[in-house]
Amino acid sequence: MNKVILMGRLTKDPEVRYAQGSEPLAVARYTLAVNRRFKRQGEQDADFIGCVAFGKAGEFAEKYFKKGQMVGVVGRLQVRSWNDNEGKRHWTTEVVVEEQHFAESRASFESNSSRGDYAPAAPAPAAPKQTSGGADGFYPIDESIEDDDLPF
Repeated sequence: MNKVILMGRLTKDPEVRYAQGSEPLAVARYTLAVNRRFKRQGEQDADFIGCVAFGKAGEFAEKYFKKGQMVGVVGRLQVRSWNDNEGKRHWTTEVVVEEQHFAESRASFESNSSRGDYAPAAPAPAAPKQTSGGADGFYPIDESIEDDDLPF
């Protein structure tokens, strides 16, 4: 079984290209900074993991994901290799996104970015309202609930 579940912050806005074909296919690439649970002295605090989302998921990332947002991703690990112009072999490992979700409320993201913790490239766009999770992977977050109000 090949299944990856990650939660981290976007290091920059997703880069989106469209594959040529009978119908253009969105290919969004982004990197998540995923905090390490434990850190040894001299090690970095986070791992930077490349993710790629295709089709509707790629379009969703392009429209709604911004630098600094906390994002949850479910997907599969993929290893690719290629030869450059000089014949040197290169390898890359990335997560092919199957599901992606916001992992914080928009109000929390905007509050953190206004304090300078991280800055979005542009104001977050209004997300579409839905009554239940949709096929595009968006699940509305009730902005009226505060973490302090939760019983656990």
